Amino acid sequence: MTSPPTTALALFSGGLDSIVSCRVMMEQGIRVKAVKFVTPFFGYDLLAREQEYATEIHAKYGIDLCLRDVSRPYIEMLRNPPHGYGKNFNPCIDCKILLFTEARKMMPEVNAQLLISGEVIGQRPMSQRRDTLRLIERDSGCDGILLRPLCAKKQPPTIAEEQGLVDRDRLHDLYGRGRHGQIALAAQFGISDYPAPAGGCVLTDPIKSKQIARYYAEEQEVRIPDLLMLQAGRQFMLPNGGWLALGRDEKENPRIAALAGDGDILLQMDDRPGPTALLRRGSHPETKKIAAAIVIRYARKSPAGPTAGTVNIFPDRRCLDDETPMEKITTEPLSEERSRSLQR
Repeated sequence: MTSPPTTALALFSGGLDSIVSCRVMMEQGIRVKAVKFVTPFFGYDLLAREQEYATEIHAKYGIDLCLRDVSRPYIEMLRNPPHGYGKNFNPCIDCKILLFTEARKMMPEVNAQLLISGEVIGQRPMSQRRDTLRLIERDSGCDGILLRPLCAKKQPPTIAEEQGLVDRDRLHDLYGRGRHGQIALAAQFGISDYPAPAGGCVLTDPIKSKQIARYYAEEQEVRIPDLLMLQAGRQFMLPNGGWLALGRDEKENPRIAALAGDGDILLQMDDRPGPTALLRRGSHPETKKIAAAIVIRYARKSPAGPTAGTVNIFPDRRCLDDETPMEKITTEPLSEERSRSLQR
């Protein structure tokens, strides 16, 4: 009777490191099931097209993938991460601990004997130092079961290696921030279409991280729709508790509109091109008028300079698609000084 193949559950970010680490294990005949964890801060939009995304990843890299939404535990962890924040509002160490803990809990679902990740010692200053990698293993309960194929030869053998389930000689000893080794492995596997290095987690962004930190400080209940709105467009806090997100360009306008939920209001210029805006907690007439004045301020200018305009007010996304506004507001553009005083 043939024994079932060794199965590894892989933490998959979608970047080059996680792609080649999966393929390194698959080359040994190990069955790899990849999981991409999503939160409002990374990958959340993929939940709307999970099957399409999984099909894309399999077609490109031959990797079987699923998504797992860990928003609620992540949101709670971010309020008070035990190991603190990085330079901004990024809880890098506790983020890794949480994700590896969730992955460990998933192992029985896929009959996995080990976990793998694409981490490389020395690649990240906070979460991928040798001592930090060891701390993450310990605090996530992953001692002995977490294998990092790209730098495994620079770490003690895991249980799977000691038991002969994984051939240690076919693992690697990459180190540091360079990507030459990963690129060479990708070429070896016939992979050329892989993402360029990303700009980093939104929680490391100097501007957005401050906005998110302020939101956490001011709100007792942290809501996923609010966290998504915080990451979109220009942000304004208006009188009477109103909150406005304004599209910065034509590409961002549909994203702003898609975030509208129950009780939200969408605003668009009626008489010339301009941004789409999402107004939350903005039912007060004065708040709506100021929101409309901001939309006009950022709309296309006439040759004569800033002029009054008309803004259509939509109660939800469907009305926006049907072009049936709830009301219209005609007003002057908000002054630059006032606009700056309201921007967050």
